[in-house]
Amino acid sequence: MAAPATGHVIAGTLVEGEGRRIDVLNPATEEVIASVPAGTPADVDAAVAAARSAFEQWAATPLERRIEVARRISEGIAQRRDEIAATVTAEMGSPIKFATQVHASVPAATSAGIVEVLESGFPWSEEVGNSLVVREPVGVVAAITPWNYPLHQVVAKVVPALAAGCTVVLKPSEIAPLTAQLFASVLAEAGVPDGVFNLVHGTGPEVGEALAAHPDVDMVSFTGSTRAGRRVSEVASQTIKRVALELGGKSANIILDDADLVKAVKLGVAGCFSNGGQSCNALSRMLVPESHYEQALELAAAAVAKYNVGDPTDETTRIGPMVSAAQRDRVVGYIHKGIEEGAKLVVGGPERPEGIERGYFVQPTLFADVEPEMTIAQEEIFGPVLSVLPYSDEDEAVRIANATNYGLAGAVFGSDERALAVAKRMRTGQVDVNGGRFNPKAPFGGYKQSGNGREFGRYGLEEFLEIKSIQR
Repeated sequence: MAAPATGHVIAGTLVEGEGRRIDVLNPATEEVIASVPAGTPADVDAAVAAARSAFEQWAATPLERRIEVARRISEGIAQRRDEIAATVTAEMGSPIKFATQVHASVPAATSAGIVEVLESGFPWSEEVGNSLVVREPVGVVAAITPWNYPLHQVVAKVVPALAAGCTVVLKPSEIAPLTAQLFASVLAEAGVPDGVFNLVHGTGPEVGEALAAHPDVDMVSFTGSTRAGRRVSEVASQTIKRVALELGGKSANIILDDADLVKAVKLGVAGCFSNGGQSCNALSRMLVPESHYEQALELAAAAVAKYNVGDPTDETTRIGPMVSAAQRDRVVGYIHKGIEEGAKLVVGGPERPEGIERGYFVQPTLFADVEPEMTIAQEEIFGPVLSVLPYSDEDEAVRIANATNYGLAGAVFGSDERALAVAKRMRTGQVDVNGGRFNPKAPFGGYKQSGNGREFGRYGLEEFLEIKSIQR
């Protein structure tokens, strides 16, 4: 895989930057595969100035033109699927099969979803009594995105923002920035005018904070950890700009006593371990009736054993490396913490997977006898670690599910009517019932410390719009 030309993209020009560069490592081999410039506040100033200069004309661009650009972006992602997948695998270690089916394919669907929303008659204006209520683009948007879904999260922000008539400055994660660089070329080929989209590489403390604080940025859309989200909110509050946050999660999978246990456990393990567990909506807590607990543990152990760890470029690999040494150490630290607090290690553990000598790999790990207040049941681990907890009745299951600081996602398995009723009681932004499939037009976002705001479809588009009331 040839690495894309790397640099900032400011006003349509590739800017290599001056001074320090940031190495991009392949987490499976620990080898340097590329580098990007370490952006500075001056780079941020230049990118924001370009976005501000381009805003008025782009906001006035006919809707049909913006729709066509969004459609071309979706098509461009689809056409470059294999290149995108290979880049994701190289820079963040996602197994190539998952990278192809999810990382490189879902963004094309979410982009197409925005096109469908706009073509179906989105209400840009409406009459309310003697008032005309109109929706207008919020302005210059700073999009700050994470490494775990390096294209998916970028597209979830940039495409609806552009479709709404906003201009954008993107700061991708410095750990996995190469996919964003590819995306910049897709936008150029789709006809996005110079300055409407800008890309600045760099770290959160340097570039991210400069964007959040910038007086000419009207909105910050951030995806990342809850800790970093607090900082973004704090910095952005000084200029009273809009902030949308998609943060951490500790999602529960409630298996009811009338569920298909085999299906529920199998899909629950998949919901925890996909992308190596490095998903904010990972189903990291499996809640099982006491009467089915031992059987569920046996099923879970058998399922976890099938998640082989290895070379992410191999089509048969299901768990690749963690994205970095720091992330591997974080996950291993939580495994040690679980053991120290008395949870029972059923499968896996903190040791390096057998036969693997380099790379940031972690064994898929299953814990039993987990108490709801244990650290591994309360804090986001962001790795292939599943906790199984017993419950006595439905009310207790809901209480355990809701008893964390997070509320991003969840799942329920059981008879349809009961499962739907339980889903409505969960304090979380998205719930899958009996393996309900991903919907690129449905809202995604969190309650509590999982953030605010929503992404995808009409709900994601509305995040980038201001509402004006004109009385007549």
